[in-house]
Amino acid sequence: MDTAVLCVITLGVISGVSEGAGVLPDDSLNAAVGGSVIISTTLSPPGTPFLSVTWTVGVKEIITSAISNFTEPEYEGRITLFRSTGSLELRNLTLTDSGEYRVSIIPADGGSQSGHTRLEIHVPVSNVRITANSTDLVEFNSSVSLSCSSSGSSLSFLWLNGSSEVTASERVQLTDGNSTLSIYNVTRYDQGPFRCRVFNLVSDGTSGPVNLSISFGPENINLKLLPSEDHYEEGSNISLSCSAVSRPAAQFQWFVNGDLLPDTGPELRLMNIQESQSGNYSCQAFNNVTMRYQTSQTSVIFALKRISGASVKSSTNQSVEGNSVNLTCEASGTIFTRKWRKDGSDLILNDNMILYNNNRVLSFQPLKRPDSGEYSCDISNPVSSEEAKYSMVVNYGPENVQIKGPREITLTHTLKLNCSADSTPTAIYTWKVNDTEILSNSAVFTKKVTELSDSGNYTCEATNHITGRTSSAVHGLSVTETPGGLSAGAIAAITIVTCFIAAVGAAGGYWIFKKKTNKNHQPHKTNDESLHQQKKRHNCLFVFLEPKQFFPFPLGFILFFLFFFFK
Repeated sequence: MDTAVLCVITLGVISGVSEGAGVLPDDSLNAAVGGSVIISTTLSPPGTPFLSVTWTVGVKEIITSAISNFTEPEYEGRITLFRSTGSLELRNLTLTDSGEYRVSIIPADGGSQSGHTRLEIHVPVSNVRITANSTDLVEFNSSVSLSCSSSGSSLSFLWLNGSSEVTASERVQLTDGNSTLSIYNVTRYDQGPFRCRVFNLVSDGTSGPVNLSISFGPENINLKLLPSEDHYEEGSNISLSCSAVSRPAAQFQWFVNGDLLPDTGPELRLMNIQESQSGNYSCQAFNNVTMRYQTSQTSVIFALKRISGASVKSSTNQSVEGNSVNLTCEASGTIFTRKWRKDGSDLILNDNMILYNNNRVLSFQPLKRPDSGEYSCDISNPVSSEEAKYSMVVNYGPENVQIKGPREITLTHTLKLNCSADSTPTAIYTWKVNDTEILSNSAVFTKKVTELSDSGNYTCEATNHITGRTSSAVHGLSVTETPGGLSAGAIAAITIVTCFIAAVGAAGGYWIFKKKTNKNHQPHKTNDESLHQQKKRHNCLFVFLEPKQFFPFPLGFILFFLFFFFK
């Protein structure tokens, strides 16, 4: 070393060199191989240059600025000393540049300042990559180990799954300084992409993505019907689709009532479906990697035949009161319900009615007269309905047979008797007199001129040809010779008295007439004779035409007396 430099250093030491706090940074410095670094002092440029600045590494002096400059040969061309601040720049760094750096500065105005810091040289991160022991895994069954490698020194490792940092847990382990990531019983959420980030104090690098193929499922299987109906009419087209969450995609099989169908694939088409194809349909998803399967919920398909040919039939052709009668409601197709009505209103069962066999049969036990009416049966299923009607006529009787007519009639008068009965259908009537048939098939018996021999008991027999029943009534009749029943002697006496009175009246009338005629027409005797002949011929007529002129009161009194006397 130059003698002058030694003298300057010696003078600085003698004058009392002290280490200035903060001349160099307290923290160590880091730099990359091949890079550069400036070790800066905290001094501001002085007004006059420093007398000397000396930098050493360990015990080796690398550069000095004094009366003459000195630079260690191995640093030639890659080192610079900034005289105004005492800072040092190193370039083209190598690992051997790491070490403890010290600086000693002697200002021109005397005194000294020094400081030290540590410089670490690192190899930059490069060639970061991931290797996996396997990438084809099965959820819950497989485990995987991922290793991260990189060039560089003083390396640290960080794992990322997507954009999230991977941390240790019960299933996740980080070993070998975090360079190895192990995942046990992988799930589908462990598929990645995984990246490894490697860094040191001077650089960092990230690997390319690694994805794990994790097979899982099938699960969340779902079966859908299109169209979705509770019931389908025969001839409909139905599509069943099956889906499931699975990797790889699941394979599908179909079942009806637990029996395997030949159809495969995620869709089953039922075209022109028939009632025989009704049943419980389900699908099964299978994963040929996980070797797992899952069966869907059951979907029920009801295929129904339309209701047709509805009818109501009676157990008898003729319904008779008191007998048992069944009405049977039938139809082709799939029958769900039968509903009965009477005369347009819902049927209310009376104590003589029974519905049985799922309302198929309406039984009357026994049949009653008020059961007449129109019965209808509405047969239905969820896809169709049809109505059938039956008119019930309850045949009954005959009963309450009655004969209307006189019980007493005068000889030669007209006799008319009317017979009636309660009956459905209308009864046929037969007439008898004293057990001898006299008329048939007529409700009215008539005889225009009665005789005394017509007296007797008249019987009307009413017959119902449907019920086969007969009922009768008897009517007594008396035929008399005169009104009120007068004897022959009384009738003769009345006749004689009547004629006598008529004769007396006629004679009196003639006398009065003649007297008036003679008084008014005495000159015309020829005409009097003619008039006399006319009065003689019509004297009886005068009596009845002019009764007020011939003592009407005595005549009436005599007739009234004779009538009650002889009666």
